[in-house]
Amino acid sequence: MISNATSQAAIANANDIRDIKPPVPIPNVWERIGWALVLLAVLAILYFTWRYWRKRRSQIQMEPPVPAHLRAKQQLEEALALLAQPKPFCILVSDTIRAYLEEQFDFHAPERTTEEFLRELSTTDLLSPEQKESLGQFLESCDLVKFARYEPGEPELRELHGSAVRLVEETEPKEVQSPVSKVQSQMAPA
Repeated sequence: MISNATSQAAIANANDIRDIKPPVPIPNVWERIGWALVLLAVLAILYFTWRYWRKRRSQIQMEPPVPAHLRAKQQLEEALALLAQPKPFCILVSDTIRAYLEEQFDFHAPERTTEEFLRELSTTDLLSPEQKESLGQFLESCDLVKFARYEPGEPELRELHGSAVRLVEETEPKEVQSPVSKVQSQMAPA
């Protein structure tokens, strides 16, 4: 009986009128071409903008960095304005020399105590023994002002400043003349 009922249902479904199918969208080729052209135009604009920016960036003259000895001399000159205040003066002068030595000779002066730095300094040949001794006295004098509340007079502060400037001048790189500039200087009228 079950098989007879299923076969009758299957025959009834086969003879039923079916509903119409929904419309099938027909792709519009011109719409797709239009979107592709818009996409290509946007990509072209982005590409040419990027090329223009790169070209413009390469034409900008980059300023060469200021050499360490010139920057140190400038900061030491600015420190003279603090002569009336011994502690800020000594902090600025000491920090300037430490930063200069780190940049010029790759010492790790700013992160170390004076004793640690002088110990590292004793193992190197980058400074002469006189320069090492002068630097040690300079740093110890600055430490007295910074940490022991010593109040030196203006002559002592000027002497500290002079020893800092002397150290920078003694250790600054000597300018190397190119062969062209040597010839030009020899040909220049005296």
